[in-house]
Amino acid sequence: MKLSQLAEGLAAKWTGNDPEIAGLSSDSREIRPEFLFAAIAGSKADGARFVADAEGRGAAAILAGSDAAIETSLPLVRAEDPRRAIALMAARFHGAQPAHVVAVTGTAGKTSVATFVRQIWAGAGLSAASIGTTGIVSPGRDEYGSLTTPDPIALAKLMAELAGEGVTHAAMEASSHGLDQSRLDGVRLEAAGFTNLGHDHMDYHPDIEDYFAAKMRLFTALLPRGAPAVVFADDRWSGRVVEVATGAGARVMTVGRGGNFLALKRLEHERHRQIGEIEAEGRIHRIVLPLAGEFQMSNALVAAGLAIATGVPASDALAALETLKGASGRLDLAGTTPTGAPVFVDYAHKPEALENVLAAVRPFTTGRVVAVIGCGGDRDKIKRPMMGEIAARLADIVIVTDDNPRSEDPATIRAEIMAASPGATEIGDRREAIFEAVRSAQAGDTVVIAGKGHEVGQTAGGVTQHFSDHEEVRAAISEAGR
Repeated sequence: MKLSQLAEGLAAKWTGNDPEIAGLSSDSREIRPEFLFAAIAGSKADGARFVADAEGRGAAAILAGSDAAIETSLPLVRAEDPRRAIALMAARFHGAQPAHVVAVTGTAGKTSVATFVRQIWAGAGLSAASIGTTGIVSPGRDEYGSLTTPDPIALAKLMAELAGEGVTHAAMEASSHGLDQSRLDGVRLEAAGFTNLGHDHMDYHPDIEDYFAAKMRLFTALLPRGAPAVVFADDRWSGRVVEVATGAGARVMTVGRGGNFLALKRLEHERHRQIGEIEAEGRIHRIVLPLAGEFQMSNALVAAGLAIATGVPASDALAALETLKGASGRLDLAGTTPTGAPVFVDYAHKPEALENVLAAVRPFTTGRVVAVIGCGGDRDKIKRPMMGEIAARLADIVIVTDDNPRSEDPATIRAEIMAASPGATEIGDRREAIFEAVRSAQAGDTVVIAGKGHEVGQTAGGVTQHFSDHEEVRAAISEAGR
């Protein structure tokens, strides 16, 4: 593709000739001959510093901001918003995307919603994929991932690959980072969803309003006017989301207890499932959701709304909720102790998520709730005492341990949690903390191992070693049974 074709309508002008472009990258180390290098200023490094490296690797052209200080003999393309420009260029370069794409944003529940939408579509006989924190799942692949929202070039390439594999429907997570950095700007959306908003990423966003505004780009900048916006109705931010989405021209469809599209009329909790009565299209549907926790019913309703918005009949979408499998590491039953206590692994690493999980297990716990918690290093420090307070309030036994300390002193992180969790036990070694929780569990208790969920590594001191909460729970249960 010629540079002129790639940049048409996306960049102001360029200096130099009009070379053929064979690929794109914003990482100079990935530049190959005839590639376009996007010299974008990031939070850690300015791409302008790596122009010479890109030239040395055979770059054919450079993309940069309108006022970026760039010295190069290569054709130089300038754009007012280079992040958005590279996302749209990548989509143009790679071309095809699944015909029906939805994205969901929110603090918690994104992974579950994307996973559930994929399952509902698949149940309707559609070739479907999900993209998010736990990776990429489609009929032809199941790949572990590390980013909630991939970078725009990788995302455009992935979308083209999925379309080439015959995937027609794709559900993806939209993180605040991804939205703020225009990673999804090249994706052609058919519908979008919102779950909830709470405290998260305050190491990136200056305040909650900035965090909210980043989330709302999904509706104000990316969702076409007139397209469906499925909004969970019962969050304290829901009203503002409805206002923003409506103001952006979206067709708002609310779900939940206060929903006007899918209204949850009644909910009964059992140990490993819940029974709900949902009003849709003037009819009451009785649904047995095989997952514990009201937050999972909330996620399932957003997912059903998105599936219906993309053509699945309401009765089929709601019936499919009865066969849903939970996303990996989301209130995931990892085993049962010899005393009969269930042990759940959950990705809850933010205050609202931890509160939701501990509240979710209480209705079916006749004994004690045992919680193992920690917080990651080099991340939002404000949430540490918040997590400790929630655990102390909602659990009967709290064990504070290490999550991913990264470059921070693990003991300091634990101390900041312990300060708000009087009576908690501190066990730095996560393996030992899990074994102690399992050993201490009695009949009627419920154990929750929170924080890492689906992750299979633990990072400390700059080194990542294999570690799986699921594996450690099974090992602890095996030892307790001896």
